[in-house]
Amino acid sequence: MTTAPEMTISAAERTALRQALAGAARFAGATSPNPPVGCVLLDENGAVLAEGFHMMAGEAHAEAIAIASARALGVAGRIHTVVATLEPCNHHGRTPPCSDAILATPARRVVIAAADPNPAVRGGGAARLKAAGLDIVLAADHPELRAESLAARRLIAPFAKHARTGRPWVTVKQAVDEAGGMVPPPGRKTFTARSSLLLAHRLRRRADAILTGSGTVLADNPEFTVRHVADFPGKQRFLALLDRRRRVPSGYIEAARARGFTVLRPADLDDALALLGARGALEVLVEAGPSLTAAVLDAGLADEHVLITKGNPDHVAITHANPEFDAVKAPGEEQ
Repeated sequence: MTTAPEMTISAAERTALRQALAGAARFAGATSPNPPVGCVLLDENGAVLAEGFHMMAGEAHAEAIAIASARALGVAGRIHTVVATLEPCNHHGRTPPCSDAILATPARRVVIAAADPNPAVRGGGAARLKAAGLDIVLAADHPELRAESLAARRLIAPFAKHARTGRPWVTVKQAVDEAGGMVPPPGRKTFTARSSLLLAHRLRRRADAILTGSGTVLADNPEFTVRHVADFPGKQRFLALLDRRRRVPSGYIEAARARGFTVLRPADLDDALALLGARGALEVLVEAGPSLTAAVLDAGLADEHVLITKGNPDHVAITHANPEFDAVKAPGEEQ
């Protein structure tokens, strides 16, 4: 992709990029198998004209929504700069190419936070727009936009991993007491503070699948639903249950299906990740007991490890397999 690193970035463009990232992050988990994307349109003086966010697979992309909003407001003729968290697409899928939508406006400049990570289409949208005479600015070429570039890459990290490997992004949520144990006191399912409970449910909302083991199900009879924060309407999730000895009763499976889960019973951990990836899951949240949690961590399968240590308040440590991502907040981490 040919970009123009010599072009300066205005304060208005940087603010718009942050606005687009914050808006897109609200829909992390709602758009699978697509990534969450945000777009903000500016006029020649840097004033915001409209914004748009991709909210669900099969619906319009962020750029198309923003442009439609600008038309509805009667300001489409003033569009000068398109600020997008992800490189605009240039292929026909369930929706038309965003590059076509942009070229149907008077836009002269496109600021892109992250290139498309899909090796099959990477660079195509930017090249198409550049060939049409638009200025293309990629955040990665500008050191002053390092934070925004990292945030954009983390936002689409599950989509990027799936595009490269066919496997989902693996988030491990682990809660331990002061001694490092994971078993709650008798009669309780958790021992963490309410703020940590809310975080756990935001992580659950973000996920396309929950991975657990038979021991957790038999001990806690967990629902694995999103209850303490608002869920995405119509969101469907997988429940991957490792139960080699088939100890989990059929009644639990039927109840999980009634709660909206598609229940999968893979043979082992590797089979679980392969099966979920093949079904289009971009992110799986591991909510399991000590043995399965340790197996995932020890095998180096975790892309993100959320460690909650009981306290007043709880201590939350979030680390990533890619240490660059430790510097930015991921969707769902905000308190």
